[in-house]
Amino acid sequence: MPLKIVTVPKSKNLYMRGTIAGQSIFESTGTANKRIAEEIRRKREAELWNETVYGKRAVITFAEAVTAYLDDKPRSPATHKYLLRLLKHFGERRLTEISQASLKGAYAAILQDGEEANPATKKRAVRTPLQAILEFGAIQGWCDRPAFAPISIQSKPKKFLRPDEATQLVAHAAPHLQPLFVFLIGTGCRLSEALDLEWSDVDLWGARAVVWQKQGNQRHIDMPPCVIDWLKRIEWREGHVFRPVTQTRKGSVIGERYHNSARQYGGQIKNGWAGACRRAGLPGRLREWIPAGQTSLQSCFVPDFTPHDLRHTWASWHYCVHRDLLRLQTDGAWSNINTVTIYAKLMPEAYKDQIERWWRDGPCVGNAA
Repeated sequence: MPLKIVTVPKSKNLYMRGTIAGQSIFESTGTANKRIAEEIRRKREAELWNETVYGKRAVITFAEAVTAYLDDKPRSPATHKYLLRLLKHFGERRLTEISQASLKGAYAAILQDGEEANPATKKRAVRTPLQAILEFGAIQGWCDRPAFAPISIQSKPKKFLRPDEATQLVAHAAPHLQPLFVFLIGTGCRLSEALDLEWSDVDLWGARAVVWQKQGNQRHIDMPPCVIDWLKRIEWREGHVFRPVTQTRKGSVIGERYHNSARQYGGQIKNGWAGACRRAGLPGRLREWIPAGQTSLQSCFVPDFTPHDLRHTWASWHYCVHRDLLRLQTDGAWSNINTVTIYAKLMPEAYKDQIERWWRDGPCVGNAA
């Protein structure tokens, strides 16, 4: 019995009803327009017959696979963003038609620089989410497992600060950022972990704090004396430990917390970080541009270092002092020992005494920038 368009009480949309190869079908067309509903019916009937003859893998589209993938379990906002871009490009294309050539076409259609884009960008924004959909489809039996050519990403040297540079950075930071910088250098926490930290998870007496990783796992971190000292300088003892401070004509306004991006992107301390690096004499470049619709030239300092480099700093200091990769892996919560081996040769052993003194006494710059 072929599919027919039928009406359903209390529904403005038209439905398809019938039997194809012994399979009973009753589905909404999603529209009340008879002409569009009839087109949907013909397309759906053809898909069902193709599925009967050739199997389901012959008819599953990228859009259907994305829907099933997102329905399977919760996905991050970043995943939704990347998949939406892919969906606009691949749309109703069948999974079995997507190949290495399709991947190149996606680079050209989705990325601003096309195939000339940074390899890390190509991998993060296109290849990885596309491969995830195809892997999911392969598990369901809708397509073969993807076999894309590997993307070579050149490893960048890990940047780190020496004790005197760390002191200069803290000394030239805004007062409300100084405890944060000391905390990052003294514990090796990621910036996102620090900005989410609340006083209820801080034990100043026990020199211990609990932070939450992106995956939702908690980890306990030990805080050296310098961190304890600088945390005690913070005026408030409730809510988030590190908060933004805005200067107004009436004085300083303390926010409740830094912007919560669900750990999908950073930039919460971008200006304060750049200013501290510039005043501390750390390397960087001057970026100049003319904003759209304006004629005057704008400029800003772009430091070579990022806040995440304070984690690299802590890790290189940690190995210099303890000479123990397993302990570094555990204290820094890295899943793979190979990840931490790079830190074994960064900081010369001659800095050991300076590092121990820094972690004990802190940068000794007072509480003013």
